[in-house]
Amino acid sequence: MRDGVGHVCATALRPLGVHDLRGGPAPEALCYGATDVLVVAGLPGAGKSTLMARCERVTLVDSRDTRMRRQATLPPWLPYRAVRPAVRCAHLRRLRAVVRGGGPVVIHDFGAVPLVRSWVLRDVRRQGRRAHVLVVDADPATAWAAQVARGRCVPPARFARHQANARRLVDGLRDGAAPGWTSATLLDRATARGLGRITFGDRQPVCACDAFGPDAVPTAAESGGPEGVLPPGPRRASGRSGAGPTPWPAGSGRCSAPGR
Repeated sequence: MRDGVGHVCATALRPLGVHDLRGGPAPEALCYGATDVLVVAGLPGAGKSTLMARCERVTLVDSRDTRMRRQATLPPWLPYRAVRPAVRCAHLRRLRAVVRGGGPVVIHDFGAVPLVRSWVLRDVRRQGRRAHVLVVDADPATAWAAQVARGRCVPPARFARHQANARRLVDGLRDGAAPGWTSATLLDRATARGLGRITFGDRQPVCACDAFGPDAVPTAAESGGPEGVLPPGPRRASGRSGAGPTPWPAGSGRCSAPGR
């Protein structure tokens, strides 16, 4: 498994700094601290919700949950777009309450509204906690095809905004910059599929070289625990972007290709 300094780890990674895992083998686990907040970002259709389903011992905040609950109460003749603003407000209220609750949280990113990600980062840092971002870097055509396959697509104009915002995020991380974040981890869809689980807790076995260098194994005195185990960092709630223009696949079902 490759990381920002190019060394190989066997099974589990506690992210620190920028880790680009695209094109390499997936770790068995990503391990975060007991009060950490993780934002999962990427294009619609990249596989964010699927990845979040592998999280353990943590509260998940996914706007899809709020949307599905609201849609279940709508009369069949009322389009979802008529209640989208109310659903978004309900989701943001839920997000604010959970983030300020103090426990570990995984958040489905609002890709079209990057200000929400910035607010989460500021609020978490004010609490003295650590914030991480995990990016599923999917090709736009592949992400669109995944939306078509599930029969639910974001409008083409909004998908274009998602693509522009995702490209800016990935380009910044590619340069090794993750200002404010304790860690930023880049996955492609293949690596995301191979990732076993995402865990949160006080004691996680991790690759010692993540914090101590590629050739170091911490002693019990250095780690504050058993030798070779790193110290930790400071529940489901209801509630590779392309570098340029991408040919769009033909739509099907309820979705059509952007621009048609």
